[in-house]
Amino acid sequence: MIEGIAELVVWSFGGFWRLRERIASCKVEPLRQVYLLVYYLYLRKFGSFIGHTVRFSTRPCFPHGFHGVFIAGGTEIGGNCVIFHHVTIGANSIPFSKTTGIPTIGDNCYIGAGAVIIGATKIGHNCRIGANCTVVSDVPDNSTVVTSATRMITKNSPPDNRYFRWSPKGPVYFKDGEWILETDKAVIDSLKNAL
Repeated sequence: MIEGIAELVVWSFGGFWRLRERIASCKVEPLRQVYLLVYYLYLRKFGSFIGHTVRFSTRPCFPHGFHGVFIAGGTEIGGNCVIFHHVTIGANSIPFSKTTGIPTIGDNCYIGAGAVIIGATKIGHNCRIGANCTVVSDVPDNSTVVTSATRMITKNSPPDNRYFRWSPKGPVYFKDGEWILETDKAVIDSLKNAL
């Protein structure tokens, strides 16, 4: 019901993209917070998250709507991109990872259903990312990425799989149902550009 009301409000503003423009240009903080609430409630209807700080060069094409689309705040997406349903374009907030950070997508890219692009990954111009591909390294201009056979990587010690986010006090990680403030300076420094 709340998402339905949010949808009516979004359309009264002239649609999703007009609401994004209002959020970006609003100088009155209480009103901006109302716009943000409506924006995120609207996306919740589709099981989606598109951070209001995502920078689009032009409006992308979502052939199947926003269903299941996740795009981390701060992501840069070039012009004339096509993004299918259940795509994740997410930040990597794992400490000491080679790709800690946020993706950058070039112009004229086609991102197939279920594709995942994670971390400080640069996708060049005129690229195709095939359905269900996982991309964690840079892709040069004019390239196509397709899936290959699944492989397992086994290590002798367990990886650090904590999930981090930024709080006013610094990075926090989720453990046993609580958010815990990270105190290890090396981990904090590793996450400064990622969160």
